[in-house]
Amino acid sequence: MAAREPGAAAGTAAPLPITVEAVSKAFGAVQALVDVDVRVRAGEFLSLIGPSGCGKTTLLKIMAGLVPADRGRVTIGERVVTGPGQECSVVFQDFALLPWATAQRNVEFGLLLRGVDPAARAARARGAIAKVGLGGFENAYPAQLSGGMQQRVGLARALAVNPRVLLMDEPFASIDEQTRRVFQDDLLGLWSQERKTVVLVTHSMEEAIYLSDRVVVLSPRPGRVHQTLDVPLPRPREAGDVRATAEFARLVDGLWKVLRKLQ
Repeated sequence: MAAREPGAAAGTAAPLPITVEAVSKAFGAVQALVDVDVRVRAGEFLSLIGPSGCGKTTLLKIMAGLVPADRGRVTIGERVVTGPGQECSVVFQDFALLPWATAQRNVEFGLLLRGVDPAARAARARGAIAKVGLGGFENAYPAQLSGGMQQRVGLARALAVNPRVLLMDEPFASIDEQTRRVFQDDLLGLWSQERKTVVLVTHSMEEAIYLSDRVVVLSPRPGRVHQTLDVPLPRPREAGDVRATAEFARLVDGLWKVLRKLQ
């Protein structure tokens, strides 16, 4: 089922499509990616999954402009990616918070780098913190927050700059399963409101199916696009018990059968 290309929600920038064309990348003698083609529609939620070491994170970093491709190109909207762009935010697996800064200051950091004046910076950071459910924790330091709360701060920092594209590298990998499920629902709620273009790297089949419009499966290294699977589950998913349905189980099992053949 093709994903919609919805317009931007009020107060948000319109989402942008991403086009990955014949991207290849090697690190010394190790070929990470070969001729990868991926097209992400504006406002789509797409997941990347595959065996460990297949190049998922490398591909995400190339999309973000953090790592250059050896061959091929990536475009976000009309911009050819040659480095990080202001239309894009990245949420990392390890939170990447400044340990000496409060949650408020951590969320303000990206705005500071973009030259936003202090008053506007503070207001936008407070709004992003409230949006991820951490209102009241603005003055807490990372060491005072649980892993799930730290990841919420990382997400708030990414949202504060109002990106048109959100790239997420296994953002729930280091938090417990209960917190992970709550976070997934909260992320879907935010995505439903703002309809940003989201690309998620994950190892979890259930997570990929639950969150995504489509799932791109990469082959073992060197990574290539092995298959792209549609996820025809109705939305909003966070409002119901989608995980308990036979269709959800069927889709997860189908993804597992694809991945099992790649092991």
